[in-house]
Amino acid sequence: MYHTKFNKTLAAISLSTAFLISGNAIAGGHIYSGFPITEKSYTGKKKTSVSYTGQIARHVLHDSLKKLAVSGNGKENADLKKKMLSYYNEKDPGRAILAPKTKGPFIVKQSNVDEISKGKNLAGKTYKGIITGMPNGMTGIELVNFWIDKASSANKGVDTVNGYNYGQLISKFIMGAISYNQAVDNYLDEKLSADNKPNDKPYKKGAAYTGKEHSWDEAFGYFGAPAHTLTLSPKNVYEIAKQGSKSKKPEDALAYADYNKDGKVDLKTEFTFGPAYYASGFDSKVYDKGKNTSYLHTITKAFLDGRKLLTDAHGKKLNDSQRKILQGHATVIEKNWQQVLAEATFKYAGSSYKDMAKLKTIIDAKGDTSKALKNYIKHWGELKGFSLALQTGKSDLGETAKKMNQLIGFGPLMPNLSQVADIDSKGNYVRDQGETWGGYMMHMLKLQKLLIAEFGIKARNNDMTGKMAALTESLGEGASSEND
Repeated sequence: MYHTKFNKTLAAISLSTAFLISGNAIAGGHIYSGFPITEKSYTGKKKTSVSYTGQIARHVLHDSLKKLAVSGNGKENADLKKKMLSYYNEKDPGRAILAPKTKGPFIVKQSNVDEISKGKNLAGKTYKGIITGMPNGMTGIELVNFWIDKASSANKGVDTVNGYNYGQLISKFIMGAISYNQAVDNYLDEKLSADNKPNDKPYKKGAAYTGKEHSWDEAFGYFGAPAHTLTLSPKNVYEIAKQGSKSKKPEDALAYADYNKDGKVDLKTEFTFGPAYYASGFDSKVYDKGKNTSYLHTITKAFLDGRKLLTDAHGKKLNDSQRKILQGHATVIEKNWQQVLAEATFKYAGSSYKDMAKLKTIIDAKGDTSKALKNYIKHWGELKGFSLALQTGKSDLGETAKKMNQLIGFGPLMPNLSQVADIDSKGNYVRDQGETWGGYMMHMLKLQKLLIAEFGIKARNNDMTGKMAALTESLGEGASSEND
């Protein structure tokens, strides 16, 4: 299929990138910063043409919205809903940054969204197509608003009856429906055509950057990587997002983030946001032992190489050869970013399988399922969010998307074997009898096999496909062919 043709190319790119950054090759010129102004009509005082603060503001809005989505008390809360909508739909001044925030010595420079970029929202950039993996034919914007409404009245954002963790669903979907979609299906697609945002004219009147320069910068901003990523290991980049972890203290993460050594982390250029966070997690194998991948540095280097090409054009319109090279860099970015989302979907399919196996053991022993059920709902939310995110890119996944949606369903199979089958006209969930428990576990394994076949999954975190033969045997004849 279309999205498997690039596997050998991606492997070669990954190896070459790993070689370039493995030794002492990192020096000047590996920072996504300080590119000069080439736009010939500019007469202002700015010294650089780089600008992607609007995209960083949207990452911050996303992180803050996720934090709000898990703050409900289980009752109708109009104030919480209004506040969530202000971070999603509105462009209100004065919105505080709820996440990421200062953590001990890891001092975050900004405290207000408008300090990064004024007048930004998330809804205006959300995927406008129909989301076929959820009922009622909702668009991306309608789906997020629907989830916000549900989250505002859920206890800590979790619906234990229907199996939804709204913080995870909203967050993972937005990583695709905004960041991935805007980057690969807009700035690195339409805006790279010859006559759309040309390189010999300003992006808009009075701008310090050309049309192509700013389009490229905005795509980079949506990836969410620190400007100095190529001077860091994937583990360092991961630790920045975590602001330290069990093995690293906040002051260690600060040292990785604080490139200009002013003692603070500037969210505009020094922090790690969602897409880059997951890429760094797979590459550094912090999620699982996994296999060697280099998504983070491959994507970042392609962005940097493309930006250098644009600067070297000196404010002139790109010729066909230059544009072809630039589009080649865009293809590398798109395909590797798609791989990251596919890897995440694979990972959480495996997590959901393991959660279901644990729940079965507890249920059989008549034990307390509350903690295991909470984990299952969380991991399923991540699975569903990423699977929908994967479907918002440049390429139509066609039959692959249809199979993914069928295997995952509209909601997780619950221990009472019910599953959300629809949403009625009033926004209420309609549940029906679902699969058998073992049958739905098989769905998770089939999903992992599908992702390997269609996307050439490499890291393979939480790979449970080795369990398929034993599960098939336990379920009896016919289990392996069901839902193929």
